[in-house]
Amino acid sequence: MATPQGWYPDPNDSTILRWWDGQQWTIHTHPRTAPGLSPTAHTAPVAPSGEAKRSKPKLFGKGQALDEAHAEIDQLRAELTRLRVMDLVELQEERDRLNAELGSLRQAMTTAQTDAERQEQAIRSQLTTLRQTVVDTEETAILQEVGVYRYRHPLDDSIAYRAELARIQDQIRSMVKRDGGAIAATTTWQVNGSAAQGRKMVNDISKLMLRAYNAEADNLVRAMKPYKLDSAKERLDKVATTIAKLGVSMSIAVSVPYHRVRLRELELTADYLEKVAEEKEREREERERLREERKVEQEIERERQRLRKEEQHFRQAIAQLHAKGDMEGVARLQLQLEGVIGEIEAVDFRARTLTAGHVYVISNIGSFGEGVLKIGMTRRLEPMDRVRELGDASVPFIFDVHALYFSENAVKIEREMHQRFADRRVNRVNNRKEFFRVTPAEARDSLTELSGELMTFVEEPEALEYRQGLVGATDTTSIA
Repeated sequence: MATPQGWYPDPNDSTILRWWDGQQWTIHTHPRTAPGLSPTAHTAPVAPSGEAKRSKPKLFGKGQALDEAHAEIDQLRAELTRLRVMDLVELQEERDRLNAELGSLRQAMTTAQTDAERQEQAIRSQLTTLRQTVVDTEETAILQEVGVYRYRHPLDDSIAYRAELARIQDQIRSMVKRDGGAIAATTTWQVNGSAAQGRKMVNDISKLMLRAYNAEADNLVRAMKPYKLDSAKERLDKVATTIAKLGVSMSIAVSVPYHRVRLRELELTADYLEKVAEEKEREREERERLREERKVEQEIERERQRLRKEEQHFRQAIAQLHAKGDMEGVARLQLQLEGVIGEIEAVDFRARTLTAGHVYVISNIGSFGEGVLKIGMTRRLEPMDRVRELGDASVPFIFDVHALYFSENAVKIEREMHQRFADRRVNRVNNRKEFFRVTPAEARDSLTELSGELMTFVEEPEALEYRQGLVGATDTTSIA
């Protein structure tokens, strides 16, 4: 039974059943009220597709509305399922595509990162090498400048270097003569078709270039400083290379043997200058030692004369008291005389024993800062004279004394103190400088351990002038 478009069955008609499957109406005639129809008869679907669907019983009233709601829900579920299926397929394809791209990007990034790390490692290695080269060069120059010089041709003294230099210079004069081998050049050059003119031209240009080379070498020798040796040799190498480039058409170049001799001259000159400087320093130290010894001898002699006078006075006084019969006075002066005689013996012992003296520990925080001590030894009878000399006009403030310890072997104690703090020297190049980065407490403990007894030790320096200067500077700033 076909239904017209837009037709809906009458809900009050009990002979008609209807069912909506989401796409079409299916009309059924009630078997008990529809005359002439068999119980299994039914109408055809309304939808144009003509697909027959299984019908459901027709509900009425509230049941009908509920049935319609269920039908719509089923329809929506079917559409949602269809959309979900389509979205999942598309999403799966998109995810696969993105995963493929991500994998490619990750692989490319890993490759790029590996290359970057390799390049970084190579650059770091090259930078480390360059830095080490720079540091080594600077350190060598500094050490050479302050006196630590590595000799190229070590000889005993400056006289031996002077003799070797004279021999090298004789060799240079011999090689620069005609056909002496100082310079090499072609012998086949021709000028206007003349081989003789060609040889003359080559000889003239060779002499000119050799004069230029020798002038540069002589200037380097005259201006030589031991710490400039490497740069001087490099400069002479460049001069020889430049001459070879300029004379390439005539095969003109400074010969290798002659260039080697001139380099040796530079090395010997640097060695000679350094050896002369060392000898002068030793002479200066020897003069300082002799000057100190003379001061010690003069001081000892003055003290000995003073004590001898006291001894003479006591003996005269004792003789007078003895003549008067004052035996009590004689006994009293005799004790004092024995004390003077003891002092004379001590002075004579100091004069005979070169190792006896005072080990001193002093500081100057105004000049060198805190935590810097000078540890030395003096043979003066009055060690403070030496301390005052050290604090003369060469430093802005006087030294403060932490300890003055007398020992019969002060030289040994001083040496052992220096060895204990060798790695804490302020000047590690020149061991003649006796300054150490050591606290007073550390110096006290070491000196006590080496001496076995230490009467007094001042840990906090007074630094009177320095501290007064700080107070004055503070007052001036506050007034301003």
